[in-house]
Amino acid sequence: MKKQYNLNCNIAQTLNIIGDRWSLLILHELLLGRTTFKEIQSGLESIPTNLLSERLKRLESDGLIVSSLYQSHPPRYAYKLTESGEDLKGVFNSFILWGSKHLDPAYKKLIHNECGHTVEIQYFCSHCGKTVHEDECSSCEFIVNSDDE
Repeated sequence: MKKQYNLNCNIAQTLNIIGDRWSLLILHELLLGRTTFKEIQSGLESIPTNLLSERLKRLESDGLIVSSLYQSHPPRYAYKLTESGEDLKGVFNSFILWGSKHLDPAYKKLIHNECGHTVEIQYFCSHCGKTVHEDECSSCEFIVNSDDE
């Protein structure tokens, strides 16, 4: 059984879903448009087939991907990100931006398709419609009331 973080923390709870080895890379393969087991496996050269199968099942049970049968004999499935899985695109872009700043060599950079220049992440307040500097942000904790569940 997979070890779980037992912390009241969004980061810890997110890591319980996507923090094990290979899960983020599998999701990244799906973001790149690879949809079949073989395509995903070829993008992740050293992943054992049993581990890939197990991770795909777990990602599906966690609601990040869905599978659809495209061949019955032998059974073959295509995988697709759910809306929740697609929402991780910003996380991947953040990793790319961090890597382009801190890795040597950096293997990827995030560029604006129209002008070809690098981009950066900005924070936006949906309430007041303003761009917010990172220093103007803070996380706040809220208590989940078990009566509300």
